Amino acid sequence: MDIRDLTPGDLDAALDNRWRAFGPLSPGDRERWRSLVTPAAEAGRFLGVFDGPRLVATARVADFVQWWHGRPVRMGGLAGVTVAPEDRGRGVGRLVVRAALDRCAELGYPLSALYPATTPIYRSLGWEHAGIRNIVKLPAEGLRTIRPGGEQGGEHGGEHGGEQVELRRLGPGDAAEVAAVLHRAHAASRASGPVCWDEATWRLWLEDEDDLMYAARDGYVIYRWDGGDIEVDNLVAASEPTARALWALVGTASSVARSVRAAVAPDDPVFWLLGEVRYEPVKQDRWMLRVIDLPAAVAARGFPAGLALDAPIAVAGMGEWRLTVSGGRGALTAAPSAGDSARLTVNGISALYAGVPAATLRRAGLLRGGSPELDEGLDAAFRATPYMLDYF
Repeated sequence: MDIRDLTPGDLDAALDNRWRAFGPLSPGDRERWRSLVTPAAEAGRFLGVFDGPRLVATARVADFVQWWHGRPVRMGGLAGVTVAPEDRGRGVGRLVVRAALDRCAELGYPLSALYPATTPIYRSLGWEHAGIRNIVKLPAEGLRTIRPGGEQGGEHGGEHGGEQVELRRLGPGDAAEVAAVLHRAHAASRASGPVCWDEATWRLWLEDEDDLMYAARDGYVIYRWDGGDIEVDNLVAASEPTARALWALVGTASSVARSVRAAVAPDDPVFWLLGEVRYEPVKQDRWMLRVIDLPAAVAARGFPAGLALDAPIAVAGMGEWRLTVSGGRGALTAAPSAGDSARLTVNGISALYAGVPAATLRRAGLLRGGSPELDEGLDAAFRATPYMLDYF
């Protein structure tokens, strides 16, 4: 078995593997897939396992920024993991995933995340359950009752109740603006988990003629018709007036659509903007996180501004450290392990980074040593409710 970078000339074979792993794509979706993965192949982010001349497995690393407590961290999103059906059970999947993890490290990603089709292979290599993609069904008529800022009055109008929000249609030329809006909105809300595609991929998404796409100064929405109802792919807003305006815009479909399926944060403002909170959970896609470069991941992450912490930690295979947090930033300094150190596995530090409580990690066998006081400090530092809006 040989592992090598895929080239544009390998994409026919990779597409065949994808079909056998995940099912067929329409002609239009096949072309879109090629447009999506070609830059990854050209950048050394698409790997293949070959048995002689035959491609038997693939894995692709997507170039993301991911927010953690409102600060952007580079993240390699593992996607397109396929193994030809006749080669399953030979350890090829683990081989290609291990190679993709090594490539993430070579390319300087402090973190990697993925949506697992199966958990054991990823967990065995250090990825751990971290957050969700939360899909809910909202009543279209309920969204219709959300008044845009300029029309809202009464006691629930908010301090920006009289502000008009100008909306305009989005197109491929707005890719940089969408990315900038995401940076501002997720920083302002101190979000944990959501991602931003690179600008070239955003241009590709914004070319989709089946999507309805609108932007405000500090937010945007991308949605589409799904049969007789509406599916919201992304709705991001940094202010109350924009949140009202965008959800009300989606609600204008209520004369035809009865329901709206939307990917939302667990604490999305829409639940507070609805006059009557009626919604149905549809599903939760769980995703996993893996810390690759621990000092870089901690230095890039945001932390609570009012917290001060000095904690000894040791991570299997990653070293022994003093973790300090101050002024909303964290740092690791190499230091000999102390008797009171919190000792974590790679899975444990990955889960802790995502806000999983220390008590949970202890009961799962991912954290040992330390003290109750140290657990409380780690919980306060890393506390988060991670979510994603995008599936990859």
